[in-house]
Amino acid sequence: MVEFSLWDIVSNLLLAARWTVVLSLIAFLGGGLVGLALLVARTTPSLVLQQAVAAYVQLFQGTPLLMQLFLAYFGMALLGIETSAWTSAAVALTLYSSAFLTEIWHGCVRAVPKGQWEAAQSLALSFTEQLRYVVFPQAARIAVAPTVGFLVQVVKGTALASVIGFVELTKAGTLITNATFKPFLVYSCVALLYFLICYPISLYARSLESRLHAKRS
Repeated sequence: MVEFSLWDIVSNLLLAARWTVVLSLIAFLGGGLVGLALLVARTTPSLVLQQAVAAYVQLFQGTPLLMQLFLAYFGMALLGIETSAWTSAAVALTLYSSAFLTEIWHGCVRAVPKGQWEAAQSLALSFTEQLRYVVFPQAARIAVAPTVGFLVQVVKGTALASVIGFVELTKAGTLITNATFKPFLVYSCVALLYFLICYPISLYARSLESRLHAKRS
């Protein structure tokens, strides 16, 4: 029987943690780009676009991320698309992130006082110019803190990618447990690594929120 030292366990988990971070960033940045496009569609005067985006948001918020990962993995295969656990996880988490970011940012846009919209209209700005020069800059300041805070949820959500075979931190923990027969030690290390990734992000989000409130007051 091969003996595994604590360093053997931690070093292998650190290697897997890289993929947790990479997948989180892909999902967060990709979701941000998709979410921004959806936000623009949701703020247009078109009722059809507003309802379509609202339905999209409700679909992803109202279904478990685990089911979304399964559907992405098996659904892409049914469509004849050659896929991998990496691709499926990235697609599912990107769509999941885009729905939540759209909702967060839409709330921030709605927080912009109505008078600002009216002032932009009085300057004869087009709808796109109103968003670009007046509404979005103000909404962005409100959105920074909750957006950074949501990144923590994305990081933790990557753990579910293990169910479709993607080897990230949680999956690596399971594989190491099967080899070492030390589940408590291994999963304690996994939990600690998630904490070390997420806690600084949470602190940064709270710091941004405090500075935002200070500027407002």
